[in-house]
Parts: sequence; structure tokens; C-alpha cells
Amino acid sequence: MKIVDIYARLKRDLNQIEKDLEGNVRTDHLLLSETSLHLLKAGGKRLRPVFVLLAGQFGSYDMERLKKIAVPMELIHMASLVHDDVIDDAETRRGQLTVRSKWDNRIAMYTGDYIFAKALGVITQLSDPRIHQSMSSALVEMSIGEMEQIRFFFQAGQRVRDYLLRIKRKTALLIAVSCQLGAMAAGASEGICLSLFRYGYYVGMAFQIRDDVLDLCGTEEQLGKPPGSDIRQGNITLPVIYALTEPVLNAELMSELERIQAADGQTDVSHFLDMVRSSVGLSRAEELAERYINKAIAALDVLPDIRARDDLVRIAHFVGDRSY
Repeated sequence: MKIVDIYARLKRDLNQIEKDLEGNVRTDHLLLSETSLHLLKAGGKRLRPVFVLLAGQFGSYDMERLKKIAVPMELIHMASLVHDDVIDDAETRRGQLTVRSKWDNRIAMYTGDYIFAKALGVITQLSDPRIHQSMSSALVEMSIGEMEQIRFFFQAGQRVRDYLLRIKRKTALLIAVSCQLGAMAAGASEGICLSLFRYGYYVGMAFQIRDDVLDLCGTEEQLGKPPGSDIRQGNITLPVIYALTEPVLNAELMSELERIQAADGQTDVSHFLDMVRSSVGLSRAEELAERYINKAIAALDVLPDIRARDDLVRIAHFVGDRSY
């Protein structure tokens, strides 16, 4: 079974979530409504809502409750992308102009703030304080992760540990919480919620590593934005950290980093990308991503043997192998 089959089976509920996403960001303020809908209309994988819905199948599946988790998780993700594009000076995302590019940075920042606020408004419709606490904790960690990424821009001496802690906060925790809260909203046991959190964490780590690999070796058609976007902004990702450990490449990579930084990222990075592609960086990063996928699948072993568990295994493999 392919991942598209999972989406097809969840189509009715995902369509409901899509309608709720649109309904929640629409507002009488025409400009704010237009900017908020801009990224939503560009589409996306909607992985976080899918995780919520599948996790909800380990308890009492109630769409009215689950969508109050799935919608905020996707809104938080969307808001963080709008803010990221400001930090990154990104022109395109998902093949479309970014909010900051189509309007400006100020409009983009307030749009992101608005979408974050709408996410909070939806999730507070559930009265369980554990849900609110888990989500707020994840948001705090996401903010720290984003700040840490900025702090480490162009810092070639950072360790693998620094990178892993950063992506845990930036990416993995929101996916982990999506899995955990889907089960929690469905009344699943504490043990099931914890196992699903662990699964989501490991999948999230692999997802970001794979994303960083694709930024270095993918095409603009695959990515919806030019390759090498990370290094243009100074974000040194795992494959680059590994490549820098090769004595034969270190000096030239360092020289290239200095050149890119001096140009404020507004320069050709093709030679830098070629060097990283010729190094062990990509293969070592992919190996680590695969280890996280294996850990994610192992975390599911204690869960009931239902179709949702098989679906989560297939999604884990998709995350590890994806090319977009």
C-alpha cells in the first residue's frame, strides 16, 4: 500500500479539516484574510493532521474532538513557515511566492502572529489542560529552536549535537505532539500516548534531516524553491557538518562559507553544493535519518495491531525515502 492510499482512506476527514483551516483563517479584514489564505491555498502534505487522525484511532475516534487538534497543529506549522520565510528572505515556497515576497516582511510577521492566535483559539475549545500544556511547551521549544538556528548561522564549528537539539525543537516536537495529542483527545491510555509521542519525535528528526539533504541535492521543481537555500542564509545543516570533517574538503568549504557570508547569501553557491555532494556528508546524514526511522517503527511495537499502526509504519518509510 502506498501513502496515497492512506490519504484516500482519510479523505473525508481531511477535507473537513481543510474546510476548517480555511474557515478559521478567514476574517473580515480583507488583507489579513488574503495573506493568511495564501500559503493554505498553495497546499502541502498535511502530515500533522494525518498523524492526529491516525493517532486518534488508538482510542475513541471522535472527529469533532480530533479536528480541534489537527487544525491547530497545521495552523502552527503554517504560521512558523510564514515567519521562517521572513528570516530566510525566501522568495518562493511550494512553488508560490511567499507572503513576505508578495507583500512585505511586516505583513508576513503579523500574518504569522494572526495564524498562531487562531490556532490557540481552536485548541482551547478542548477543556483538557494536558493538551494545552503540551502544545504551549512545544511552541516555547520551537521558538528556542528558531533562535538557536539564528545564533548558529555560519558557525562552522558547531557539533552534530547542536544540530540535533535544534531540529528537535524546530521540527520534531510539533510532529511528536501531533501524534501524542491525537491519541490523548481520543482518550487513549498514557502508555499509548507516550509511544506515539516517541514515534512522532523520531519521525520528525528523520523528516528534518531528509529535508536538509534535499535542500542540498534536490531540484527547484522538487523543492518548490531553489536548492541551497539553507546555506545562503547561513544555516549549516547535518550533511555540511559531516562534510567539514573531511580534511581534504575542510579548507575549501570554510573559504566558500566565508565568501557566502560576506555576500550576505546573495551569490552563487553551486560550487559549495558540488563539494558537499562529493563528500560523505549526504550519505552519513541519510544513514542517521534511517536510524531514526527504525527507532520510530520500533516505538510502535507496543501498540495494538490495528491498521493505523501499519499506516504509521508506511508513513515513516515515506518520510525516510521522500524526494519532495
